[in-house]
Amino acid sequence: MLDWDNLRIFLELTRSQGLVDAARKLGIDHSTVSRRIKRFEEQVGSQLFDRNQHGYSLTEEGYRLVEYAEKIESTVYAATEELGDHNRLLSGQVRLGATEGFGSFVLAPHIAHFCARNPHISVDLLPMPRFVNLSKREADISVTIERPVSGNYVVTKLADYALKLYATPAYLANHTPIRTTADLEQHRFIGYIDDLVFSEELRYKDSLAPEAFRAFRSTSVVAQYTAACSGQALAILPCFLAQQSGHLVPVLDGEVEILRTFWLVAASEQRHVARIAALWTYLRDCMEPNKDFLMGKSRQMTWIQ
Repeated sequence: MLDWDNLRIFLELTRSQGLVDAARKLGIDHSTVSRRIKRFEEQVGSQLFDRNQHGYSLTEEGYRLVEYAEKIESTVYAATEELGDHNRLLSGQVRLGATEGFGSFVLAPHIAHFCARNPHISVDLLPMPRFVNLSKREADISVTIERPVSGNYVVTKLADYALKLYATPAYLANHTPIRTTADLEQHRFIGYIDDLVFSEELRYKDSLAPEAFRAFRSTSVVAQYTAACSGQALAILPCFLAQQSGHLVPVLDGEVEILRTFWLVAASEQRHVARIAALWTYLRDCMEPNKDFLMGKSRQMTWIQ
């Protein structure tokens, strides 16, 4: 029989930056982690990690074990919640992962209201320019721009949102007039870094002005937004983000509009834990009256009572 405590250490080492980082998260000494992993490999009868100057990297056998270990972890987590009666209590911690712009400019103020209404629940918000990995326990709930096609998840549509082309009035006044999409090729753009884009859903410039020069590129949509506010180039931005500024106006409004969807995702075994279910429901309730805001038809967010 495999020792669960060793499995827990094994999983943390696969998710951390190295031995020292794993030890810090586990609250034990790094030499203990090394010793326990070596003993665990002897117990399993296979080498799970390759050791080199870059740290620990999983072997083929290690990758195979991760899948089983994560299933065991999920089962232990669910049992702990159930037997401890935590799944019916509106208390404890919930970690929410989200895309950077949506998390920072839309979810953050709504979650502040949620926390005020639920004083015994604490929420960790992770707004990131990448996908949050639920299988690695990076978060309990994730808001993503791609619907998962595999995995043991509960998924629901959270909201549609629109992106438009934006510039400052000063930029438009001082550069070649933009009357049609063909004129865009003569302008400078702000956008993503091609080889670092984390989703194909973000490659929208290529269909609008593929030959236009990208003067500034960033993995961060917030950085793109602040650069656009400087008035030096055009940028395709979510309406909910661009509307935060009084310096940006839509370009070719009514002609250039890109539609995308946010999805709400949670692991099946955690979805009905009370504090997670409460935040899940609250997020859906918040987005319903904000449809026009997310689609760029209103500049004001609506707060639920």
